[in-house]
Amino acid sequence: MRAMIIALALGLCGPALAEEKPVDPYEISNANAGAQPVADARLFEAFNGHAGIARIVDDLVDRSVADPRISEIFVATDLERLRRTLKEQVCYLLAGPCAYTGRDMKAAHKDIGAQNADFNALVENLQKAMDKEGVPFRAQNRLLARLAPMQRVVVTR
Repeated sequence: MRAMIIALALGLCGPALAEEKPVDPYEISNANAGAQPVADARLFEAFNGHAGIARIVDDLVDRSVADPRISEIFVATDLERLRRTLKEQVCYLLAGPCAYTGRDMKAAHKDIGAQNADFNALVENLQKAMDKEGVPFRAQNRLLARLAPMQRVVVTR
């Protein structure tokens, strides 16, 4: 018992829950998600629901943080907030039972300085994460079609 208490105190029994960093106030709205959701709610199930979306987003973020082409973009990023809001955004866009609580795309990406190559690398990482989850190619394309127009807002240089 004493060893368990010491391990807990030292954080050896698993990672501590990270907290999101505060951000300036903004209006919370599904309109901030950058696109309207698909009309077919079955697409949410093609992504294996909440659990599948969570695995895809976590894989996407992990791949992107480790990707030498774009890892620098994520150095100053609040990864907890990023994971949460990406999960909300994807769920919302797939007509899942979610609301998007993140900032609008322009505000969320204003200080990143993303280029087309960065956007393309992120899309490649997303495709790999969706492949790993077993999302059918056609379903992947439907999500990518929702995300593609955001390139005009996200890419700033």
